[in-house]
Amino acid sequence: MAGGKAGPRRRPMTLAEAGPGTENERLGVIRLSMFENPLIIKHEVGKPLRNCYSLPGLDFTYGMYVHKRDGGVAEAIGHWDSIKPRKSLGPGKKVMPRDFLTMDRGAVKAGCTTAREFGLYYKFMDIRLKDENRFLSWVPKIPDMTFGRPARPSTPIYDIIQHRYKEMWMERQRARTRVQKIEKKKLDQVRGNRTTYLRTHPPPVKEESFWHPARFEKAEPHLSTFPDPEAREKALSASH
Repeated sequence: MAGGKAGPRRRPMTLAEAGPGTENERLGVIRLSMFENPLIIKHEVGKPLRNCYSLPGLDFTYGMYVHKRDGGVAEAIGHWDSIKPRKSLGPGKKVMPRDFLTMDRGAVKAGCTTAREFGLYYKFMDIRLKDENRFLSWVPKIPDMTFGRPARPSTPIYDIIQHRYKEMWMERQRARTRVQKIEKKKLDQVRGNRTTYLRTHPPPVKEESFWHPARFEKAEPHLSTFPDPEAREKALSASH
């Protein structure tokens, strides 16, 4: 350690380093997996932490070894590896990809049906995409205008100051609430049936009439306990 800071992690511990008197001394059977578990291995005093991952040996070289070109420092000093320039088609020209949509459309019109016929059509009718300048694609094609974008509409500052947009939004919300209430009323209405109709329109009560034999319908009573007919009618009306 230098300056109170631990150095980089060291390689995994070996059996020779876990000898008697060390922090990681083991009794009994010692397995290599013990030195790969960070929960089992103990920290060494005054030394950086161990890397518990199994790594290749010291003679291992990381990266890809190229047998033809890897000559070491001598080749790097004595040879300058330069990149050969590509062949250009001319100023402002580049190879565009094929336009398969146009070629497929033409092949179908020509009567091609198999893969071989399509391949031959691609070979003899090599159609490429057009090189369109994407920086000038937004420019409107107006005869009396050379360059520039159309001006956006002016900001309605008076509507903003008067909170016009807020009022419009509130009106839309009120209309939406009214429509929701109407729809809710339609859903809350219950279709009437015979039971609900009878509750609101009860049938008239029939007066009870006791049964009397036919021969006694015109018979007059033998006793009259009322003093006069008016008292009799008054008593009968009170009972009903």
